[in-house]
Amino acid sequence: MNNHKQTNAMDYRSLISSPTLLIDEKICRANIKKMADKASLHQMELIPHWKTAQSRTIGNWAKDYGIRQITASSIKQAAYMSNQGWENIHIAFPFNVREIPTLNKLTESQSISVQIVNTVTISKLAEELKNPIGFMIEIDAGYGRTGVHMSDFGKIDEILRIAAGSDKLNFIGFYIHPGHTYYMPDKEGIYHETRQALAMLKSKYQAQFESLKTRIGDTPGCAVANDFGDIDEMGPGNFVFYDLMQADLKSCEKSDIAVALAVPVVDIIPERNEILVHGGGVHLAKDFLQREDGQKIFGEVVLLNEKGWEIPSETSIVKSISQEHGLIKASKELLEQVKVGDLIGILPVHSCMTADAMGAYLTLTGEWVDHAEKKSF
Repeated sequence: MNNHKQTNAMDYRSLISSPTLLIDEKICRANIKKMADKASLHQMELIPHWKTAQSRTIGNWAKDYGIRQITASSIKQAAYMSNQGWENIHIAFPFNVREIPTLNKLTESQSISVQIVNTVTISKLAEELKNPIGFMIEIDAGYGRTGVHMSDFGKIDEILRIAAGSDKLNFIGFYIHPGHTYYMPDKEGIYHETRQALAMLKSKYQAQFESLKTRIGDTPGCAVANDFGDIDEMGPGNFVFYDLMQADLKSCEKSDIAVALAVPVVDIIPERNEILVHGGGVHLAKDFLQREDGQKIFGEVVLLNEKGWEIPSETSIVKSISQEHGLIKASKELLEQVKVGDLIGILPVHSCMTADAMGAYLTLTGEWVDHAEKKSF
């Protein structure tokens, strides 16, 4: 796996003997460019959530489209992406006060901002920070997972009052992750509520904080919405790769999915129209979609070729998975084309979890791409 420069003319499939996550750089770059162009059209800054890609190399691709800041889901992820030329890395998870020593070390060389949802955390930071950081207050405008309720001005004011007593805490603005766009069909309605909440907060606090910014952070909404009001920043993450879940939500087409898990065929059971592959829960994770007839879908088969993959005319799905096994309900077309020992591709249901499970990517030119969970190949 170390001979990067010698593999450009090689068929990437010759490098694969076990489950391997493939990345199509052209599709990935196109996804980044499309979202960057959309942000620019709406006079917003794109600050993508790097929980999906978790890669320094793919981060460098993003810089080609004017991206200067990123978001991380943990301090560990922020540390991996630090000192790579980012103007700031925002940790978009309610900050864990037990990690203040790590934060102090990290901020010696990298600009970091954190997410605040209560007064206890901001008080601890005010007491123990050694270097300046920024912070955003996460707002709950209907999702119900985390954040200060949009009308709880008492808590917001108290957080800001505590921060004002420290020379290490710089208030950036308000962050909303309208995650219910993943399971509620009225995305425009959800975004209307989000716009109203952020506009109200900006109106109330901007006189006190002239440079206050507002940010949203979900892929389904950012992909389909056409009215962002005066929101300043967008921070979607999954759009970098997309996946079957996003295609099901109409955020993208299946042809926009930039990653596929290459898996070896280990058995074919023609009498059951099934194919067994080496590729299970430890590779794909166990996210699934459910059809109206109750059938669970853990992935969808694509056909690998020397240039990447193609979506076949007849659909074959991963119908069940265990730790290492994947059982495919195969179309007649697929059964006629594959044999034991062949490789097939699987489009993941949730690319973030699949990438996290696999810990590295292989490009279609045979280059290995880093991931935060596995720094060497």
